[in-house]
Amino acid sequence: MPSKVYVTGLGIISAMGAGVDETLKSFSTGKTFVRHPEILKTLLKDQFPLGEVRFSNEELKSLLQIKTKQSYSRTSLLALMAAKEALSSAGLLESPLGIGVISGTSVGGMDKGEYLYDGFIRRKGKFNLHDAFVHDCGDSTNKIVEYLGTRAYSSTISTACSSAANAIMLGARLIKSGKLQRVIAGGTDALARFTLSGFRSLMILSDEHCKPFDQHRKGLNLGEGAGYVVLESEEILDKENRTPICELSGYANTCDAFHQTASSADGNGAWLAISQALELAGLYPNDISYINTHGTATPNNDLSESMAMKRVFGEIMPPFSSTKAFTGHTLGAAGGIEAVFSALSIRDNIVFPNLHFQDKMDETGLIPQTVFENQFEIKHVLSNSFGFGGNNSSLVFSAC
Repeated sequence: MPSKVYVTGLGIISAMGAGVDETLKSFSTGKTFVRHPEILKTLLKDQFPLGEVRFSNEELKSLLQIKTKQSYSRTSLLALMAAKEALSSAGLLESPLGIGVISGTSVGGMDKGEYLYDGFIRRKGKFNLHDAFVHDCGDSTNKIVEYLGTRAYSSTISTACSSAANAIMLGARLIKSGKLQRVIAGGTDALARFTLSGFRSLMILSDEHCKPFDQHRKGLNLGEGAGYVVLESEEILDKENRTPICELSGYANTCDAFHQTASSADGNGAWLAISQALELAGLYPNDISYINTHGTATPNNDLSESMAMKRVFGEIMPPFSSTKAFTGHTLGAAGGIEAVFSALSIRDNIVFPNLHFQDKMDETGLIPQTVFENQFEIKHVLSNSFGFGGNNSSLVFSAC
């Protein structure tokens, strides 16, 4: 019988702060951490609020005790911060051999690519050629392997905003197949001018704080960060007599291929991903205690996801919220960051608030959770991550 897969470690960095403890303190304030950027140098800095990590690259290197002159993208530095915490919280930092690494990213080393371009064009050829080699999405995964000393297996997933969720899913499948016993899985992405300009050209950025699931939502706020979980097999936990945080009981990925960027209006792909994840977990819709939605605050996504949730849960909708009003939309990292939130929801019996909500959507009438609450037992959490191209992923986390 295939092994169960358990979550034993959590690591996170975002606009809310560095680490699980700081993140929980930030949640309890009930305030957004999306602001106008100070570190990202862009002509658009006064136009769009962003979920920026408030550490410079040099400060991140100092925290990680990296002294080498080797080129590191910001995406890689964020990944190292979160992956290190995840491995440490699982008690495995001193014994990393045999652990796989699967990391999702969308932006990759875009910031270094931009710097290389600036050097070539604006600084008359004064640039560091090594910056070209960290542009690739796989470089941030390689940096985790090198920094933590893991050697078992590594892979990089890039499926837009579902990248990290798919990385976690692949980690679980590798464990269930018996190929690995332990995996660090999640995702990382950094803000970049190219990304900001690209989303602006799609006309889905909001110049105000985003309002997920609100009738008057205007669009998303971009963010950056990294989130990783340590996954372990049932057998190795039993052998070492260790207690997990929760179980990763279900997962699914679907692709509706409806449009290059938009989700289908009736939420077909999202509905199928949620339904299949519940089926794998052996759960009914009314078993779900809380939904951490994808909830980007774009007109298309929130309507599509709402329609999918109504198809699955009917009139008995569990508490749900989007946490992206706290962090910004961290793209390829979102599924990892929100997997950490989901595990914390179960560990601490927390339901996170959906900030800035005022008016329910005309089409669905759904009202998200609007207050930080820990007054009832959380048994099963559904976490949604939906990417461009209709790449839809849902994860189910369950109390042990």
